[in-house]
This record gives sequence, structure tokens and C-alpha cells, in this order.
Amino acid sequence: MNLARITAKGQITIPVEIRKSLGVKEGDKVIFIKSDNGVMLANSNKIAWENIQKAMEGEAQKAGFNSEEDVVQYCKEIRQEIWEKNYANND
Repeated sequence: MNLARITAKGQITIPVEIRKSLGVKEGDKVIFIKSDNGVMLANSNKIAWENIQKAMEGEAQKAGFNSEEDVVQYCKEIRQEIWEKNYANND
């Protein structure tokens, strides 16, 4: 169990062990999630990333990407299109 003291300004120092387990460092943001059982502290970037992953679930397959190779090939095609648009006619 780790304890933290609240300052007069309502600030706390998150113990180093907890910061490491959350994967947060100076400048990162944390989120407080209230429930009936109390309050949970979480890394806001990880929560945001998990929400994005949930929202995007299945979208790659809908777009025709079924493997990493499909994504790599698509990136090559896009890079080629951009190169042709911006540089091919500049000779």
C-alpha cells in the first residue's frame, strides 16, 4: 500500500512505484475515474489509446487490410502517389 499526502492546494505526489506501474512521467496526464467503490487513477494516454482501439476494431478488415503486408503495400502505394504528385514532374 502506498500513501500520499494532499497539500493545501489539493496536490499529491504519486509514489514512484505507482508512477512506474502506470507508465507515467513528468508532464504526463492522469485521469481519475470515479466509481461506487472509490476512485481509480489511470494513465490518460493509455485510456485514450484503448478507446481508439475499441472504436477502430474491425475497421482495417472493412477497408481490406487482412495482414501487415497489406498495410505495408498500401503505404508504399500512397508514398508513390505522393512522390509522383509532388516530385515526378519537377525535372
